[in-house]
Amino acid sequence: MTLVNRVHEISQQNPGKTAYHFMGKDTSYGEFDGSVAKFAGALQDLGVQKGDHVAFLLGNTPHFMIALYATMRVGATAVPINPIYTPDEIAYIVKDSDAKAVIALDMLLPLVEKAHGALPNVGAYIICETDPSAAEKMAQLPDAVKPKVHSFTRLLMASPAVEQAVAVADDDVAVILYTSGTTGKPKGAMLTHANLYSNARDVGVYLQMREDDRIVATLPVFHVFALTVVVNAPLLMGATIILVPRFNPKEVFEAIKSQGATVFAGVPTMFNFMYQFPEAQPEDFASVRLAISGGSAMPVALLHNFEDKFNVRISEGYGLSEASPVTCFNPIDRERKAGSIGTSIVNVENKVVNELGEEVPVGEVGELIVRGPNVMKGYYKMPEETASALRDGWLYTGDLARVDEEGYFFIVDRKKDMIIVGGYNVYPREVEEVLFAHPGILEAAVVGLPDPNFGEEVNAYVVLKDPSVSVEDLRTYCAEHLAKYKVPRNFEVLEDLPKNTTGKILRRSLKDQAMNR
Repeated sequence: MTLVNRVHEISQQNPGKTAYHFMGKDTSYGEFDGSVAKFAGALQDLGVQKGDHVAFLLGNTPHFMIALYATMRVGATAVPINPIYTPDEIAYIVKDSDAKAVIALDMLLPLVEKAHGALPNVGAYIICETDPSAAEKMAQLPDAVKPKVHSFTRLLMASPAVEQAVAVADDDVAVILYTSGTTGKPKGAMLTHANLYSNARDVGVYLQMREDDRIVATLPVFHVFALTVVVNAPLLMGATIILVPRFNPKEVFEAIKSQGATVFAGVPTMFNFMYQFPEAQPEDFASVRLAISGGSAMPVALLHNFEDKFNVRISEGYGLSEASPVTCFNPIDRERKAGSIGTSIVNVENKVVNELGEEVPVGEVGELIVRGPNVMKGYYKMPEETASALRDGWLYTGDLARVDEEGYFFIVDRKKDMIIVGGYNVYPREVEEVLFAHPGILEAAVVGLPDPNFGEEVNAYVVLKDPSVSVEDLRTYCAEHLAKYKVPRNFEVLEDLPKNTTGKILRRSLKDQAMNR
């Protein structure tokens, strides 16, 4: 069974059931599967064959849903890319992934024109019209570019349907997801059909998703967390997806209320903005039975504050691109432990090891490693990096963690983010947790910077909720709650913190800015 075959199966069994809702319109499983079949025909007509790579520059719209499942239906490999990346970042991934076709939003037409000469191996650019002037802009493209540019809407209307999905093997690559590249050039994690199907299935089962669930998709769907948790898992379960084009607390609350959403998934930053939203009332979240957090660690203070205000339990989980992505979640039918990423989901094994790869005793900190049917095939065209990440059947995550007697895992921090002050380990997350608990702080991030005497020093960046709070207040507060060597040497007050598209705070960006001063 593959994701494509499962959606086709549901479309046969329950064609009228709503697959997704977008901008006031419902699309049934029957309509969705029909569009997927037609767009698959369009891809084949443009020369896309089994094993070819197709890059996506798309957001939270039906275009993404149709393109993803159509690409998999013809046995090709999807390469989702963040559409707000810089032209250089996009060109690198398109080129490195050997994409034969690019499916892009119409707002990226200038980029298509610019990329034409630089990316000679791309045979087709499919433009998704979201603006009434898109057709006019496409007509104004230079003659040399026009033959390669096609309208998504026209292709969907005129193409013959591919009724039968092209046969694929379990280990054929369905999606290549490029990591954010904080430690160098982005790496393309190759996720197979079996990787994606197993993780969507196991997440759906573990979180007890049902066909009558209505899941909010405001996380960017080109990101792996959203791809599995709010796209593939709901579709596999026959549930309904509520597509929200971009995150905005007001719009999300309105979507939840008007659509009777039962499941909400977000990153901690989203939960924080929703908690701080002045007009929010408990009833705005009343239909939600399950709130899911992932992408980065949720501060415990924020978790409790949100739960108290909206009367819902947040289940925090953990994953990474290389694991399709989910490996742990707090269980729905057992205790939820605040600050924990929960227990291993079904069919996936997590353990904590030392530098020699040996399992450490309960409660000790080591590197989290993972194995299961969800673990990637490897990095595209990067055999050395693959060999470093995949050892003896285990994926080495690079995250520091500990596990308790009941099998609940706790992420301590990124291995690369750990700060060493005079030989003592300082985990940024521990300091951030203390800062988040301060009533005058809205957001906080902690990084280590070089220090001639102690090796590294702790630096804190904060966004204040109460402008009357001074740096001295924060220093005194931290000294009351942290050992002396963990107290930030410097505090910097900012208007906002740098984040990626999913809302994850970018410590690396703060560190780079400080180092380049």
